[in-house]
Amino acid sequence: MYLGIDIGTSSSKGVLVRPNGTIAARAERPHSVSTPRPGWVEHDPEKVWWADFVAIARELSAAAGDILGLGVSGIGPCLLPASADGRPLRPAILYGVDTRAAVEIEELTAEFGAEAVLARGGTPLSSQAVGPKLRWLARHEPDVFARTELLLMTSSYLVLRLTGRYMLDHHSASQCDPMYDLHRAEWATDWSAAIAPQLRLPDLFWPNEIVGTVTASAAAETGLPVGLPVTAGTVDAWAEATSVGVTEPGDVMIMYGTTMFVIQVLSSPQPHPGLWVTRGVLPGSYSLAAGMATSGAVTDWLRGLFAGDFATLVARASTVPPGSRGLLMLPYFAGERTPVFDPNARGIIAGLTLSHGQPELYRAALEGTAYGLRHNLEAMAESGGTPTRIVAVGGGTQGGLWTQIVSDVADIPQQIPTETIGAALGNALLAAQATGAEEATATTWNPITRTIIPTPATTAKYNTFYPHYRNLYPATKTTAHFLATQQHQSP
Repeated sequence: MYLGIDIGTSSSKGVLVRPNGTIAARAERPHSVSTPRPGWVEHDPEKVWWADFVAIARELSAAAGDILGLGVSGIGPCLLPASADGRPLRPAILYGVDTRAAVEIEELTAEFGAEAVLARGGTPLSSQAVGPKLRWLARHEPDVFARTELLLMTSSYLVLRLTGRYMLDHHSASQCDPMYDLHRAEWATDWSAAIAPQLRLPDLFWPNEIVGTVTASAAAETGLPVGLPVTAGTVDAWAEATSVGVTEPGDVMIMYGTTMFVIQVLSSPQPHPGLWVTRGVLPGSYSLAAGMATSGAVTDWLRGLFAGDFATLVARASTVPPGSRGLLMLPYFAGERTPVFDPNARGIIAGLTLSHGQPELYRAALEGTAYGLRHNLEAMAESGGTPTRIVAVGGGTQGGLWTQIVSDVADIPQQIPTETIGAALGNALLAAQATGAEEATATTWNPITRTIIPTPATTAKYNTFYPHYRNLYPATKTTAHFLATQQHQSP
């Protein structure tokens, strides 16, 4: 069998898969993020990443016969500063939802030049970038920075603990802007040295390459067999894309999760100032990516406010007509990533009256994220990213309402595969392929089961709302920034 484990924002998942793609066993462990200050989002690598991995590995390996390969993934890009021996020096600073380095983003953009950053790395600096967070660390935690010699992310931390190999996959490295040269597929050593001269940059591999085997000490901790081959790993969304076969140019994956994420596979880089261009999972591939800072996080926030369960909220929202009886929600509850790149953007609910209640608010949240997704897809189209096939994955595909709203708002069909929560499955698939299992393909492991088709009349109605959604952000930006400043000053 093949083992895949993924460390997500709010939970970790693992699957044990037979060579024909049948899932033999599953395991999951919930966890939470730490938010010690507004704009800060962190994980403890030992108590979250490694503890979850060990628990899942022990549970699944107990159900296995022979395990032939292991693949790992996790949230990213993250910054986990570590000493020369791989010991974490502080909690990991998470991906674009952590917005602490706004000053450093502007500083490094001015230092290297916005056009040069875009040309060399394919992506403007934003809260997603690792370089500004390293500069923030140097400024605000100089003692930690002075001892930082290794740059780790979720997957590479696991690989280091398992195999002793200090490495990073090309995709994850390409999100270490501005420290990676997208076109040359290598570290931009001059810019890296300007940001953190003491760093020993990790060796680079592709996610589908074997980089080492499980050591005796790691086997004792995890219950995994000594000598088990381990792949390089990657960021969870790209592992998820692999699980549904989004690997050919024109393929698009929409991931419905805590955040909304979109990946389109490209044959060549097509930079856009409002999107991320990265290296892909397979050698020679590229991807155009977009990510909203919140999506499922907003629905979960509403669920907590209403003290309800998702099934009830979805059922009630289904009774509300498109347009939520005159409500519009701007879902920038944690700032926004693409395509506005504004960590100080804030959520807006426009049109509220005393007649609106729980069902309208919940539907407005689903519609707001759908409008945000349409905005990102339009930016992708501007960059030449015309989709040929769209696959939807993630927990938000369950229940049907959210995916139908997205298809109607964006006027797109969405294919739904058998397994819709598949980063762990993608890891197992990469491990199978890396160890020579020729029968292991996404088509055989995870076939498409249904397609969501837009409803023309509903799309026409949403088209009347969409321009007003687009106007909400510029119309409220000044006020949102003022309020964000007040929030940052609050104890």
